[in-house]
Amino acid sequence: MVDALGRLVGDRLHVGEAMRLEHGRSETHFAPMLPDAVVFAETTEEVAAVVRLCAEYRVPVIPFGAGSSVEGNTLAVHGGVSLDLSRMTRIVAVNTEDFDCTVEAGVRREELNEHLRDQGLFFPIDPGANATIGGMASTRASGTNAVRYGTMREAVLSLTVVTADGKVIRTSRRARKSSAGYDLTRLFVGSEGTLGIITEVTVRLHAIPESIQAATCSFETIGGAVDTVVQSIQLGIPLARVEILDDMQIRAVNRWSKLDLPELTTLFFEFHGSERYVAEQIETVSALAAENGGGEFRWASRTEERNALWKARHEAYYAAVNLRPGAIGWATDVCVPISRLAECIGETKRDLAASTIPATILGHVGDGNFHVVFSIDPDNPAELAEVKDINARMVRRALAMDGTCTGEHGIGLGKQDWLVEELGDAVGLMRSIKRALDPANILNPGKVFAF
Repeated sequence: MVDALGRLVGDRLHVGEAMRLEHGRSETHFAPMLPDAVVFAETTEEVAAVVRLCAEYRVPVIPFGAGSSVEGNTLAVHGGVSLDLSRMTRIVAVNTEDFDCTVEAGVRREELNEHLRDQGLFFPIDPGANATIGGMASTRASGTNAVRYGTMREAVLSLTVVTADGKVIRTSRRARKSSAGYDLTRLFVGSEGTLGIITEVTVRLHAIPESIQAATCSFETIGGAVDTVVQSIQLGIPLARVEILDDMQIRAVNRWSKLDLPELTTLFFEFHGSERYVAEQIETVSALAAENGGGEFRWASRTEERNALWKARHEAYYAAVNLRPGAIGWATDVCVPISRLAECIGETKRDLAASTIPATILGHVGDGNFHVVFSIDPDNPAELAEVKDINARMVRRALAMDGTCTGEHGIGLGKQDWLVEELGDAVGLMRSIKRALDPANILNPGKVFAF
């Protein structure tokens, strides 16, 4: 099979340990799991040809984008071929009048927005990492703009997918609505490469707002911060971004990004719209913050100030991990109805206060999603066990509030048991779909659930 791959892609086949290790590691605490080979594909037809070879030899194939996932989503559990799509970077079409575009799976979100800027458009889904669009679709990514613009579930109009037998299908057309058959697009969005390999994505775009204003506001309590956001949403204020960072996370951000924010629970806001409408939003939210114990708003009005603020937020994971020299990160997330968010974060904060391990809380408070980042010693089994226990309490708490075990990280390797606890017999139906679409279990095996 290696010989056949070499004939197909030439020097874009790699079997050396360094390249395999690069594709067999995770951003977080999972042990390395190396593929047997790495292939860099450049076209949908090449992806299909590689998958046909893998199907013929019953060899696993694991799609790989930027490698920024945090639940072990791209690790080669059973070896096989890591199929790297990062060279598939063509922007196929931008349909300005229709507010959509089609891109290959390896296009990164920052590159896409750079390309769109001169046309007055932007792609709003922002998970923090400069992830690939294909990877974001595969994990049903979300992020800082989700409270206003939704997640990848809402953003994706159509997909080109290579199936387990090497066929190329298109899941839908560009129309904004359709009732033609099963919704295959939503089936593949969030499937983590276990049902098919996404090679092209058509996404919705939005107009760049006339006015963008960003600010931070510190609070004495987590409850006051969350209440400000919930009340804002209940009043119908279209917050574009609203992120929560607890006091430990602000301490880490100040050190990492050289900021001087008060080391208190803090909200990062961004408001979009006309100048007048943004001014009205700010006036209302400022009043709510003051009633809930918030301090003065610190503004980042200029583009470079906003960019610095959001860069600090996007690097919050690395800031948290580096609170402790030589540590690695264990990142987890849950999502609950926003009416229960203050309670869920508050109880989690008490768990962290009783722990011996440095940890921070941050999240997309506008849609009920928050993360905990632990800074752990990878060689200390007791710490791994302690974090696992805290994570279990956090997930059970979220499920008891009718929430979910993961708002945007996906299941991968880390949350397979929690998926069963969350959805019960529905997981059996997922297994049936997997068997129907991938009977030989070659597509990213070992992820989401055991086959």
